[in-house]
Amino acid sequence: MAKIDSHAIVSPKAELAGDVEVGPFTIIEPDVIIDSGSRLASCALIASGTRIGKNCTIFHSAVIGTIPQDLKFEGEYTTVQIGDNTIIREFCTINRGTKATGETIIGSNCLLMIYSHVAHDCHIGNNVILANSVNLAGHITIEDYVAIGGVVPIHQFVRIGKHSFIGGGFRVDRDVPPYILAAGYPLKYMGLNVVGLRRRNFSSETIAAIKSAYRIIYQSNLNRSQALEQIKNTKLKTPEIDDIYYFISQSERGII
Repeated sequence: MAKIDSHAIVSPKAELAGDVEVGPFTIIEPDVIIDSGSRLASCALIASGTRIGKNCTIFHSAVIGTIPQDLKFEGEYTTVQIGDNTIIREFCTINRGTKATGETIIGSNCLLMIYSHVAHDCHIGNNVILANSVNLAGHITIEDYVAIGGVVPIHQFVRIGKHSFIGGGFRVDRDVPPYILAAGYPLKYMGLNVVGLRRRNFSSETIAAIKSAYRIIYQSNLNRSQALEQIKNTKLKTPEIDDIYYFISQSERGII
């Protein structure tokens, strides 16, 4: 049976696994599902439509699953999906989706630090870190293994590619391609996320191939279409180069 503090308020229409822990003054509304091993500290609000995976930790005063801050929202049924082993720190806020996609998704093994905000219809991959006060507008896609420094606002509909790192305090208003470091005013390409790639056991040959691709994109004086065509016609044939080509070719907002 779930370990629920006597001062918590848990709807009988919520589904909690038998070993879930709920701290004092936390509120869990109807139509909430929390899987095994998850722990909720005091004063959190878990609103209707929230789905929390295994072994998650929700810290004090986090608010998850409330309705979107979107005037087009008309009360439609939507959800928040949170994967396994994810940590949500104090005062984080996560809104559920709208009819545009129906859900806000946060993957497994993520860390959302204090005061971070994830708006409606955001789709966040696995192993993502949002530092303190990162603010995501609606419809943002963040791929796997992205890390974002503190106090970063991100414009709606932006996409951030896998294994990239964005420095703290910078504004993101266009797409950030995979595998890179981004910083500056305005935000710009600052080289590869070499430290992150090495930590994840990317080979020196793969890192060199990625660097060659970005040299074409950022240092050849070619426009985007010409750079992509050159990458397509080179001998750079790795899954990572395919990721870069596909990400940039699909960008609607333009890349940094």
